[in-house]
Amino acid sequence: MGLIVQKYGGTSVGTVERIQAVAQRVQATVNQGHGVVVVVSAMGKTTDGLVQLAHEITANPSRREMDMLLATGEQVSIALVSMALQELGQPAISMTGAQVGIITEAIHSRARILQIATDRIERHLKDGKVVVIAGFQGISSIEDLEITTLGRGGSDTSAVALAAALQADCCEIYTDVPGILTTDPRLVPEAQLMAEITCDEMLELASLGAKVLHPRAVEIARNYGVMLVVRSSWTDDPGTRVLAPAYQPRRIEGLEIVHPVDCVEYDRDQARIALLRVPDQPGVAARLFGEIASQDLDVDLIIQSIHEGNTNDIAFTVVQASLLRAEAVAEALIPTLAGEGAREGACEVMIDRAIAKVSIAGAGMIGRPGIAAQMFSTLAAAGINIQMISTSEVKVSCVVAADDCDRAVEALCQAFEVGSQPAAKAIGPVSDVPPVRGVALDLNQAQLAIRSIPDRPGMAAKVFQLLAAHQISVDMIIQSQRCRVIDGVTTRDIAFTVAEGDARQAQACLQAAAGELGFREVVVNTAIAKVSAVGAGMVGRPGVAACMFRALAAEQINIQMITTSEIKVSCVVAQAEGVRALQAIHRAFKLEAAGTRVAREAAIGASPG
Repeated sequence: MGLIVQKYGGTSVGTVERIQAVAQRVQATVNQGHGVVVVVSAMGKTTDGLVQLAHEITANPSRREMDMLLATGEQVSIALVSMALQELGQPAISMTGAQVGIITEAIHSRARILQIATDRIERHLKDGKVVVIAGFQGISSIEDLEITTLGRGGSDTSAVALAAALQADCCEIYTDVPGILTTDPRLVPEAQLMAEITCDEMLELASLGAKVLHPRAVEIARNYGVMLVVRSSWTDDPGTRVLAPAYQPRRIEGLEIVHPVDCVEYDRDQARIALLRVPDQPGVAARLFGEIASQDLDVDLIIQSIHEGNTNDIAFTVVQASLLRAEAVAEALIPTLAGEGAREGACEVMIDRAIAKVSIAGAGMIGRPGIAAQMFSTLAAAGINIQMISTSEVKVSCVVAADDCDRAVEALCQAFEVGSQPAAKAIGPVSDVPPVRGVALDLNQAQLAIRSIPDRPGMAAKVFQLLAAHQISVDMIIQSQRCRVIDGVTTRDIAFTVAEGDARQAQACLQAAAGELGFREVVVNTAIAKVSAVGAGMVGRPGVAACMFRALAAEQINIQMITTSEIKVSCVVAQAEGVRALQAIHRAFKLEAAGTRVAREAAIGASPG
C-alpha cells in the first residue's frame, strides 16, 4: 500500500519486553500491506552511560572518539529489534548509518546530513524485509568512512531525512508521550493533546524548548513535504499530525544544507507607532494593545526593548489605513501613563509613515548563526539603515525607510540567490483554527544589552557577524526606538538573547570589540525567562497579543522585552516568574483540557462575589 518510516526513541526500546512490543507493532504495520523502515535510538540511558564512561577516562574526550563511542549504542538497538522481528517470522535486516549510506558533513558531534543513498534500502524493501536503521549517525564520506553523529535529536532527524529521501508516505515518531501537547505537562498538568499542528507552528514550539520533536527534523519535513505523526509507543491512539506544505520536488543532495532562505518578502503598506518613555511596570502593554484591539485594529510587529531607568519604549506597526485610529489610541493613553510612574510630559508618541518591512523566510535558518548576520551585512553594504528588527525561527524581518525597500529586496535576493514576493496579507481569521496552538517556556536564555552603539548602517551586521564567527546563535533581537546623542554621535541600544551557556563568551567577544564598534558596554542578565504563544490562527485576529499581555499584568508580571512574528508573540520576564507566566498564558487562551476548564469555571462561578 505505502511506505512508512517509524522511529522509536530510547524509552521505547529500553528493555527486552519493550523491544518485543516494538517488533509486534512493526509487524502489524507490515501486515496492513506497508513497507516499513524502522529507525531506533540507543536503549534507555545507554548514551548517558557511554558519556559517563568517557569522562571517567578523560575530562576532555575528542569529538571523533566520542562519535565512535556513542554510535555503538544504536548498533545494539538495531540488532536486537531485527532479532525480535525475525523471531516473529518477519524478515528484517539491521543497518548502521554507514551501511545505509547516510553521508554527512565532516563535523563530529553535530554533523548535518548531505545525502542518503537509498538503493540498498529499496532493494531490501523489495525483498519483503523490514529495514532497521541506526538513528543519530552517518559517515563523512565513502572514502574516509569517518563515523559522525548528528547531535541532540539526531534519531528524529535521521528518520525524517530517510522519509524524505525515500519519498515515504508517512514518518511516525513513537515516543513516551501521547503526542504534542499545548505546553509542558510537568508545568501545566492540564495541558491537552493537539490533533494536528502545522510545521511552522511546530518549528517555533520545538525551538522554544518543546522536546517532543527536534527543530531539524521539523525543518526537513517542512522542506520536503513529509507527513509527520507523533504517537505514543504504549497505545494505539492516533497522536498528533504535523502538517507540512504541499510537496515541492527538490534535490536530496545537500539535504540539510540546502538554501536556508526560501524567499524575500516585502510589505510597503506599513506605518510605525512608537511610545517613548512609558512606565516600566506591569500592565502598560496590556492597556495599550487592549485599546488597540477594542478598535478592531490588527498589529503586525511589536517590539519592546530594554532601557535604563524606570521607563521603556514600545513600538508596533500597522497597515497605513489603520494608522490614524491607532495613533489616536496611543495619544489618548499618554496622559494616563504620564500620571502612573513616568515623569510628567516625558511620554510621547512618534509616528513614521514612510517605512517598509523586508523579510527573509525559510526553515533552513534554524541553528545557523550567520543567516541573520548575512541579512544585516547585505543591507549595510547597500547603505540601508535598519530601524526595527524582529526574529523568529523561520523569518527575520527588518523595518527600513520606504525609499530603501526596492534596493533592500534586490540586494537580499542576490545575496541569498532567491526570488521575492509580497508579504501575504491576512484575509481574516479561519473560524475553526484556534488563535494560539501552544505556549512554551525557555528558562535557559540570557539577555545581553549593547549600550549606546552608533546608529548607522552596518552596526548590527558587525555585531552579529562577530557572534556568528564564534558559533553563537542569537534568538530575539531588538533595537531600541529611543536615540541618545553622545559626543555628537547618535546612538541606540541593541538587546538580544542567547543560550545561557553562551552568554559570557558573547559578552567577552563583544566587549573586546567595543573600541572598534564604538559602544559603551555590554550588560548581561542571566535571570530571565522567555515565554511564547504560538499559533497560525493569530493571523488576522486582533487582540491576541493584548490577551497575552493582560494575563501577565493580572499576575503582576513585568515584561522586559517583546518581539513578535506572524505566528508568535514572545515576552522576556524575570526567571523567577517564568513558570507562573506560562501557566497564566495557557489559562488565558483556554488551552487546558476541556474537563479541567469546565471544573475550574464552575468553581469560579460558585465562589463568593
